[in-house]
Amino acid sequence: MEYLLIFISAIFVNNIVLAQFLGICPFLGVSKKIDTSLGMSAAVAFVMVLATIVTWLVQTYVLTPYGLDYLQTIVFILVIASLVQMVEIVLKKVSPPLYQALGIFLPLITTNCAVLGVAILVIQKDYNLAQSVMYAFSTALGFGLALTVFAGMREQLELSDVPRGMRGMAIVLVSAGLLSLAFMGFSGVDGGLRTLFGLD
Repeated sequence: MEYLLIFISAIFVNNIVLAQFLGICPFLGVSKKIDTSLGMSAAVAFVMVLATIVTWLVQTYVLTPYGLDYLQTIVFILVIASLVQMVEIVLKKVSPPLYQALGIFLPLITTNCAVLGVAILVIQKDYNLAQSVMYAFSTALGFGLALTVFAGMREQLELSDVPRGMRGMAIVLVSAGLLSLAFMGFSGVDGGLRTLFGLD
């Protein structure tokens, strides 16, 4: 049941983009087309889960035992950068059109604070490895959901008659705010489930 609560909370209640405001750059930059947003979501999900596993192992078996916790951020960034390079090489070989479509945003996963944020949050929440993987996977799904829904909204906006003063980034930011407000409707769901199943 704990894993189900982590899953629901990470996707809907504490959505990494819409509630915690991490990963805004790819959220605004790659959300023009649904196809591109799906590809970006898959890349972020792969990197996020893999980075969480590796960083959790590094923290648990290297940094904490040797008293090197102060190196956490630097080490985590290096791990994430290496994984992004690996994803970039694989995408270039397997799917050149997707590689071209993602463009500059693929290397930006290296500095995507959502990936680094999840790696640090699982340590702060004192999750074990299985909980960390579930949290990373759920967060990646939440990121993908937000990105894809927002891409659909932006595609519809292209067909709409938007007032001149609101065209461009203005209507995009207003739409992002409305989407964030919609996700606020899920706040309290995890607390209600905890009470329902007697986990508090």
